[in-house]
Amino acid sequence: MKVVVVGAGLGGLGVAMRLQGAGHDVTVVEARERPGGRASQLRDGGFTWDTGPSLVTMPWVLEETFAAAGLDLHDHVRLQRLDPFYRIRWAHAEAHLDFVSDRDRMRAELAKFSARDAAALDGFMAAMKPIYEQGILGAGRRPFERARDLAAFTPSMLRLGAALPLWHAVCSHFEHPRVREAFSFHSLFIGGDPFRVPAIYGALVYLQFLDEVWYARGGVYAIVEAMAHGLDVRCGEPVARIEHRQGKVTGVTLRGGGRLDADIVVSNADVLRTHELTGRRAPLRRLTPTMSCFLLYLGTDRTFDALRHHTLLVGGGYRRFIGDVTRRGRIGATFSTYVHAPARSEPAMAAEGGDSLCVLLPVPNQRRHRIDWERESDRLRDALVEDLETTFGLEGLDGATVVEHRMTPDDFERDLGAAWGNAFGVEPTLQQSAWLRPPNRDRTLRGLYFVGGGTHPGAGIPGVLLGAEVTAGLIARDHQGVGRGRRAAAPV
Repeated sequence: MKVVVVGAGLGGLGVAMRLQGAGHDVTVVEARERPGGRASQLRDGGFTWDTGPSLVTMPWVLEETFAAAGLDLHDHVRLQRLDPFYRIRWAHAEAHLDFVSDRDRMRAELAKFSARDAAALDGFMAAMKPIYEQGILGAGRRPFERARDLAAFTPSMLRLGAALPLWHAVCSHFEHPRVREAFSFHSLFIGGDPFRVPAIYGALVYLQFLDEVWYARGGVYAIVEAMAHGLDVRCGEPVARIEHRQGKVTGVTLRGGGRLDADIVVSNADVLRTHELTGRRAPLRRLTPTMSCFLLYLGTDRTFDALRHHTLLVGGGYRRFIGDVTRRGRIGATFSTYVHAPARSEPAMAAEGGDSLCVLLPVPNQRRHRIDWERESDRLRDALVEDLETTFGLEGLDGATVVEHRMTPDDFERDLGAAWGNAFGVEPTLQQSAWLRPPNRDRTLRGLYFVGGGTHPGAGIPGVLLGAEVTAGLIARDHQGVGRGRRAAAPV
C-alpha cells in the first residue's frame, strides 16, 4: 500500500513510523527545509533553542511509537528526568511553587500557600486518576467515528465531573488562588483556556505525577531527528493539492510540478486548511482555532538564577489576561509567560557562561482582529523584556542579550500554514472534543486521514502521537491484509 504523509511534524512522523513498521510504502513530504513542523530548532552564535514543544511527558508513548517501527527509543534518544518539573512564580511575590514528583515534597510546596490545600492534594489526584484512565487513555487511544461513540462516552465523563470547566473542578479541591492557578494552567500547554476547557484536562497534572517530566538531550528536536531517520522524508517539497477521483484519493501534486501516486494520504497539515488542498469547500461548521504565541529566543552572556529549566511567570490579572488572549482578541495588558532554559540541564545548549532562553507569551490568533505584527512586534518585545526585568527580577536581561530571534502569529501562518496563525490547532473546548473534533479519517473522501494537534485527541507531544496510533489503527482496519509485504488489494 502506497502512503503519502503530508507534513513532517511529530504527528506525521509518528504515523509514518507506524505505517512503515506495518509494511507499507511510506513517503513523507514536507514544505520546509527540515522536518519537525512546530517542533523545529534554531541555532545561532553557540545557542540552541527548540522553537516549539520543550516538555516531554508520557515517555512510554514515544517508546511505543519507536517500537512500532522496530526500534528502541533509548538507542536513539537520551531522556533526562527533571526535578522540579517546573517552577511557578507570581508577579512581585517572593514565594514560588515547585512542581515535584514526590508527594511529600509537593505537599510541602503547597503548604507554603495553604495547609488545607496541601492536605487536599491526594483527593485531587484520586479524582483525576479515573479521568486520566478513561478520558486521556480510554478515549485518546480510540477513534470517535460516529455520534453514538460520543453518546457512549459522555455518561462516564459526566459522572466523573470531567465535563465541568477545568477551573471549577480545581476550585472544588483547592482554595488558595495561587494553588488554583497552579493546578489549572496545564491546558495552556495545548492552547486551552483553563476557565473554559473541560476538566478532563486536569488529568494533565495527574499524568505528570504518574510518568514525571523529562528532557531530551539535544532538545525535543533530537526526537524529531531520531524519528525522521530511516523514513523517506522529502523536505522542501510543499504539496499543492491532494488529488482525488470518484470520492477516493489518488495522490498528491507538488508545487514544484511533481506528482506522487498514493492509495492513502495522511494530512499532518493544519486540519483547518486541509480542505484547501483537496479543492473542496470549507466545512459548514466553523471550528475555533487556539490562541497564538509571541516567542522570543534570547541568547545571553550570563545566566539568570531565578529561572529553572521550565519556569512559569504569572502576571497580575491572570484571568483577564487569558480572556483577552483567547476570547477578546487582544494582547493582554499584563503578561504571563513560560520560559524554557535548557542550559540548566544541558550547558551545551548555550554559549559558555550564558543562557539559551525561549520566552513564550500567549497572544490572540488573527481570526477576530488582525494585528499588524510588523509594527507591533518591536513594541511588544521591549515591553515584555522590561516586564521580565522589573516584575520578575530578571535584571539586566536586555543588556545581557547578545543573540535574538522572534516568532509571531504571522510566522505561524506563513511558515507553518497555521490557520489565522494559531499555535496549537483546534481549541480543546467541550464543543470541539472527541466526535466533535476533526476526525482521524475523513468522513467523505476515502483514503484521506488526518493526524496532528488539530485532530483527535489533541495537541502536545503525547496527544499527536496517540493520534498517530489512532490513525494508523484506522488504516490497518480499513485495509486489512495489506502491508507486511503482501500484495495490495484492489481499491474499492
